[in-house]
Amino acid sequence: DSFTVLPPKLTTLKLYMPLTADLYERNEYGDFDDSSTLLEGSELRGYQDQITAALAKNRVPEEAERGLMLWCDKEFLDVKVRSAVFTAEARDGRLWGVAECQVVGQLSPEELTSLKDYLTGQAADGVGEGLEQQAIRVDGGELYVHMWQPEGWSIQTEAEQFGLTQAQGMTMGGMSRG
Repeated sequence: DSFTVLPPKLTTLKLYMPLTADLYERNEYGDFDDSSTLLEGSELRGYQDQITAALAKNRVPEEAERGLMLWCDKEFLDVKVRSAVFTAEARDGRLWGVAECQVVGQLSPEELTSLKDYLTGQAADGVGEGLEQQAIRVDGGELYVHMWQPEGWSIQTEAEQFGLTQAQGMTMGGMSRG
C-alpha cells in the first residue's frame, strides 16, 4: 500500500488596520502646495488601486514566497504563519490596510497577539515607513499613505473589527480556505 502525506491546509487570516494619507495637490502654478489634506478611510476608497499597487511594488524580491514573514525572528510564528503581505481592501465604505496571512491551523490567542505585535512593527516602521516616504502619483497630486498612526490605531481580526462570527466570515470570504 502507498500513501501520500498532504501538506496542512492553509487558511487566510486578514488583520485590518485604518489607513490615512496626506494628499499634496498642485496649485495654480503647477507646483505642489506646502500643506497637505489628510484623507481617511472613506476618502481613500477612490485610490485603492494605486495604494494596492504601491504596496505590491514596495515588496522586495526575497519576499515573493513568504512576504513579511521572511523577516520574522519568532520561530513559533514562523511555523504557523506561512506568509503575510500588506494590501488594501474596501469594506464598510472605507479603505482599510490589510495584512493577509496564510496560516497553518489555528493560532492560539498568544500567537495571534505576537503576530499582531510583529505586524504592528512592520506597519509603524518597516513597510509602513518605506511606504509613507514614497509618493503615489494620483490625479492632481501625490499621496503619502500611513499604515500606522500614533493615536486611535489598532490591528484587528475581521471578527474584532467588523463583529462577524467565524462562520459569517467564511461565507463572506474573510477567512477562506486556501
